[in-house]
Amino acid sequence: MCGLAIGIRAISWFMTQQTSKLAPGPRNLITDITGLRVGHAIDEVARTGVSVILPDSPAVVSVSVPGGGPGTRETDALQPGTLVDKADAIVLSGGSVYGLDAASGVTAAMGAQGRGFPTGAPVPSPIVPAAILFDVANGGDKTWGESPPYAALGRTAYQQASVDFELGNIGAGYGAQAGQLKGGLGSASTQIGGRVKVGALIAANPLGSLVDAAGRFWAQPQALVYQDQLEFGLPALASQPCDASGHPFQGSKIAGALGNTSIGVVAVAADLTVAEAKRVAIMAQDGLARAVRPIHTPFDGDCLFVLATGAEKLSENEDQRPLALAELGALAADCVSRASARAIWHARQLGDCQAYHDRFGR
Repeated sequence: MCGLAIGIRAISWFMTQQTSKLAPGPRNLITDITGLRVGHAIDEVARTGVSVILPDSPAVVSVSVPGGGPGTRETDALQPGTLVDKADAIVLSGGSVYGLDAASGVTAAMGAQGRGFPTGAPVPSPIVPAAILFDVANGGDKTWGESPPYAALGRTAYQQASVDFELGNIGAGYGAQAGQLKGGLGSASTQIGGRVKVGALIAANPLGSLVDAAGRFWAQPQALVYQDQLEFGLPALASQPCDASGHPFQGSKIAGALGNTSIGVVAVAADLTVAEAKRVAIMAQDGLARAVRPIHTPFDGDCLFVLATGAEKLSENEDQRPLALAELGALAADCVSRASARAIWHARQLGDCQAYHDRFGR
């Protein structure tokens, strides 16, 4: 009887929630989650960049990495059951394996300020997980020899962290290419009843395409109205369904199949455990599946972190917690789709890589 009563209360909660309408947050950025800042740095000559996601205090972080060609740092430390359950920052970088050095720059800067996991040593150990995307074949000058720029870019991005930032050709998305179009950095947030529930930041650089042959976004069903306009997508195409009859590789960069990966961060205010953050990260990956065709290929290193500030309770009632977690994961997936689309919607041409608006017009 007790289990039946719990089930009835949970279903009643769900029936109330499902009538709620979704809207973007005030900025429609990941920083609509209170207590977060984001910093960026770019190297225009090398055509690459770095983004740093910085919580005001250490936050619970977990990760999901289903892609076939990942490049990551500290992800093993983010699994349930490990010693450390919080991270001090997350770094997203271009540069392939060289870009992992961006996290070293952030780590050094944070350690010098006394921020990090206390170990009893003279300096703390900042926990700075990171993921990289491949942009080293985009025409920029990568002849950096034994001195790649990424540690310096990481420090600069860390120092410039703010609640407001641009989208498109910025940070980790600066040198990105999404299918045959210019990739970039995208962000979005979702609120229900004036309460921001989730935000996402995506550096979109996938093998697959985010649009069909006519320029319709695969993520279009998740698009919201922001500041009286569509977040992304041409108004003339907004009501038209995508055409999936073409080959899955249509619009992809199959000729450069080794140079890919979408990486990102989902942020929530909920008081998640590491295991719960892991579940949200897994669900959030479905947002990439709705936005990119194909996704999670052997050539993509798709990696999504989930950062939980713990500022709010996931649920006031423990028996409703699993259902509230499912709702949060579903919202995260939608937000990831929108952020991915906004990445190329705001991108501009770089070198020979054509931007969406140049290809399909406004």
